[in-house]
Amino acid sequence: MSTLLAIFIYLSTLVFVVGLLQRIRDYAGTPAPLKIPTTPAPVTNGGVALRMVREVVFFESLFKGNLWTWVSGWLFHFSMLLVVLRHLRYFTDPVWGWVAFIQPFGIYAGITMLAGLLGLLARRIFVERIRYISTPSDILMLVLLIGIAASGLLMKFVGHPDVIMVKNYFLGLMHLSVHELPSNFVLYAHLSMVFTLLFIFPMSKLLHAPGLFFSPSRNQADNPREKRHIAPWAAKMESEK
Repeated sequence: MSTLLAIFIYLSTLVFVVGLLQRIRDYAGTPAPLKIPTTPAPVTNGGVALRMVREVVFFESLFKGNLWTWVSGWLFHFSMLLVVLRHLRYFTDPVWGWVAFIQPFGIYAGITMLAGLLGLLARRIFVERIRYISTPSDILMLVLLIGIAASGLLMKFVGHPDVIMVKNYFLGLMHLSVHELPSNFVLYAHLSMVFTLLFIFPMSKLLHAPGLFFSPSRNQADNPREKRHIAPWAAKMESEK
């Protein structure tokens, strides 16, 4: 099982990296023929950068749109960030000082991550207008994330796998060497779900994470009167005339 899981981890990581880079390449190469920033919008590039920071860190537009959705969404994303950073201890030896410092915060972040996900799932199920536009993949993605969070908490508070063996396993994978994982069903389920998520990430709606930075409604300055907007492909055609 350790070897089979290692093959799946390598494959998932390859698909994630290659697929993500390809999609970012597609986003970067997609022309923006119109000046369409969502107003009220900043009129300078510095203002655009500040707006992107507020959007990425604080989910500004979601906060203005729906407070309860913002609470669940922000709680999930911020908690997931802490959880991911906490897991760096399995890939570093010795463990970096700041990673050791956030360990207790990461434990509680697992609980708040699950709470945020349950709130987002409840929104998909019980809010009629959201349920109407939801697809099965939207629900399944949330269920997968809930399974990851719940299995992680189970290993922390119920059944404790040998973390030394787990760390040796991942350190070994980083050097193309497969070590034994502890025999723990929840651990295998947790890792399988995590790397299934990585595998499907480049083909899913989760791509809104990098896609936000390429959204014309967010990354454009509202200066159509001060400066003429020419899409890259149009500029190229003009230069060839």
